[in-house]
Amino acid sequence: MNYRNDNVRRQDRLITENDAKLLLKNGEYGVLSIVDDSGNPYGVPISFAYDEKDSIYLHSALEGKKISNLKKNPNVSFTIVGMTNVLPKKFSTEYESIILECKASLNLSIEEKMKGLILLVEKYSPKDIESGKKYAENVIDETEVIKLLVLNWSGKGRKFKDGT
Repeated sequence: MNYRNDNVRRQDRLITENDAKLLLKNGEYGVLSIVDDSGNPYGVPISFAYDEKDSIYLHSALEGKKISNLKKNPNVSFTIVGMTNVLPKKFSTEYESIILECKASLNLSIEEKMKGLILLVEKYSPKDIESGKKYAENVIDETEVIKLLVLNWSGKGRKFKDGT
């Protein structure tokens, strides 16, 4: 997981790796961007969980456009946008975002799938972990868990001192 900001045009808007990790851990959703056989782009908003090492877990149906495309090309981009605040009088926006270059894996072992599902339960249903684990056990055979290995990533943001 290589935090690289050298390819970011606006070097004055970089966020620290620690701030980027907070967004990776706490972001509400991300956008998974993939391409099909014809090179057509496809972006899908999706919930995610970060393992606090080098991977992100997503869940999906067993079949569909996303899975079909990932089987053919596992190279993906994943974007997370955190706080935003439109400032009309400044003709600008405060924001924080990260972009991650990843390699997707499908057909995970049952143990790895459960790990991903439990991470999702812990993130999105922290008051219902036990029932969430039971739910995950019941749907594991009809659920695809996608593991994104983060290769490179960068973060950018903008915040005005006066917040207006």
